[in-house]
Amino acid sequence: MPALKLIAKLLTMGTAISLLTTPQVSTATVFGPTITPRNPYIGQDGVATMHGDPASSDTTPFAGPGNATITSNRRALQSACPTLLGTADGYVFGLCTTIFTQTPTIHLFDSQEANSLAELAVAKGNILGGVYAYVDNEDRLVLTNGNNQLLRIGKSANNAKWTLAITDTLPLTPIPANDSVVGLAPDWQGYVWFATANGLAGYADPVSKNVTTLSLKAPNGGVQEEVANSISTSPAGALISTTYATYLLGRDDASHTIKVLWREAYDRGPARKPGQLSWGTGSTPTFFGPQSGYEYVTIVDNASPLVNLLVYRTQDGSQVCKVPLFEPNNSGSENSPIGSGRSVIVASTYGYPYPALPANAPASQPSSAPFVGGIERVDVLEDDSQGCVVKWVNNKIRSSAVPKLSLGDKKIYTFVRQNPLSPDSTSTGILDNYYYTTIDSETGNIDSKQYVGTGSIYDTLQMAGLINQGVLLQGTITGVVRVRKA
Repeated sequence: MPALKLIAKLLTMGTAISLLTTPQVSTATVFGPTITPRNPYIGQDGVATMHGDPASSDTTPFAGPGNATITSNRRALQSACPTLLGTADGYVFGLCTTIFTQTPTIHLFDSQEANSLAELAVAKGNILGGVYAYVDNEDRLVLTNGNNQLLRIGKSANNAKWTLAITDTLPLTPIPANDSVVGLAPDWQGYVWFATANGLAGYADPVSKNVTTLSLKAPNGGVQEEVANSISTSPAGALISTTYATYLLGRDDASHTIKVLWREAYDRGPARKPGQLSWGTGSTPTFFGPQSGYEYVTIVDNASPLVNLLVYRTQDGSQVCKVPLFEPNNSGSENSPIGSGRSVIVASTYGYPYPALPANAPASQPSSAPFVGGIERVDVLEDDSQGCVVKWVNNKIRSSAVPKLSLGDKKIYTFVRQNPLSPDSTSTGILDNYYYTTIDSETGNIDSKQYVGTGSIYDTLQMAGLINQGVLLQGTITGVVRVRKA
């Protein structure tokens, strides 16, 4: 971005930053920590949820393959595999949906080669339901099925043959049959929080099997809100972004009800944007912060012509900053932001060509657009009353996956999509090339870009990868790609 455009962007922030004084931001970035104290009811941070941890930080403590020459293999499963979760003993759960019957199917992979060792089909419902899951502290996969049952799936081996089996079932009976769970996460007392597509928030007690719910809608008889992304938890409460607002919720144990700790509405824009799946934020809301790991909350709104990065204080929902992102006709994001330390990193998905949309997705405005891409990093200033500063902008990265930050090597990992005949083109096609890509988190520059495959079978479809012990597993529209050092 030219210097004048960067200055103009700083001047349009919701919180003014004086350009005549020395910015209060360290030149040496300190990422982390993950939330302290650690959640005792979830598996290993970095691999236990689609976005890494209960905070949805999209970070991992593990180093990835880095800039070394890589080798990659594709595991064809005739399934889209958006959810890959690691266990403490080195295996990977994959929650996939078969292409032809759209049946949710759990695979158990070995983490080094991504070979499927066992599989288990579960009852299907809403195609968006059950995409988000997590691994608990006993290495079981926790998810919901199409019958709105909370399941725990365990793995076992007999004579080197692996099997998957349901070890626990908890009916989420308050959820109507025409609704489905979109996201779920445990809190620090072991209650499992969830949110449904039709805007029902709740938590389940695994011991008593009781389920408590709250309908999310604007005060004073406002419209019923919808939820299209997953949820996050911290010791402060459960964080849910609807198609209208972000909520921090807590339990009132005395009355066995849910209390709204704060609600902050955002600009949802005039319509769904191309490259997004719903009309509203595309963010799973993220906790982050330099001390406890959850001082702040962030999402990206759906304002037009430019979306904004919104940062709030977790304590009371007060706004720290509002930062416009990207450029006109290329401003929208379906991805959860990376949040770590004082830093937030966001990728543009505007114009990304999803082959299918949810059944209830409204028409986008415009109906389609080029996929330009772009990634930006924004830092909260040490004196957060002074707002935030744009650290860097790279408009040349056409990220086709949810970027992940390795706290082990300080690199951002993603895949990029490129026209094979015209590398700088913003057009997309079924014969596009896909590249494993690492980005310097300090500068935003591409460190390395290595070819992985060609064609729609390699489409990473803005899915989140899994980085664990030097290996990157990435879901695609037809299976899983494994990347590691050659």
